[in-house]
Amino acid sequence: MVFLFIAQSLDGYIATPDGDIAFLSQVEQPGEDYGYAEFFQSVGTVIIGRKTYEKVLGFGEPFPYRGKTCYVLTRTPRENTADVTFYTGDVPTLIRRLKNESAEHIFVDGGGEAIFAVMAHGLVDRYMVSVVPTLLGDGIPLFRPGFSTQKLRLLRATTFPSGLVQLWYANDKK
Repeated sequence: MVFLFIAQSLDGYIATPDGDIAFLSQVEQPGEDYGYAEFFQSVGTVIIGRKTYEKVLGFGEPFPYRGKTCYVLTRTPRENTADVTFYTGDVPTLIRRLKNESAEHIFVDGGGEAIFAVMAHGLVDRYMVSVVPTLLGDGIPLFRPGFSTQKLRLLRATTFPSGLVQLWYANDKK
């Protein structure tokens, strides 16, 4: 299954126009990871965009996806590293191949272009979207225009003392 586990502002942005995600720290609570650790244990492969990859590298060591198969979607061919495979090909082809190779979950971790590349083809099976109680007013939207209608089914909604609301949806069109 392909999962999107991501946070957005109440007005639908995953970052400010310059890529800043500091607003996410407004909901940090000691001992609360909003289910991320449990979810991440089920993941075998992570797919991220190049800009997100570069931002993650800026956080310092250790690489957060170490031990997982990690693909970085990019338009510019690069030499693979011990931690990542740089992928310049067709995203639906990659997803189909990964699903055929393993039963482990595939986690799409952003950014906006990577999410769109997977979503536009209806390849996301589960959406886990955490809504942070912040209005950014402008930024990088979680869902950019240009994809076909996808009817989702609510699996659960959880509220947290921090004000964060987490929504879990299934994409049943498959």
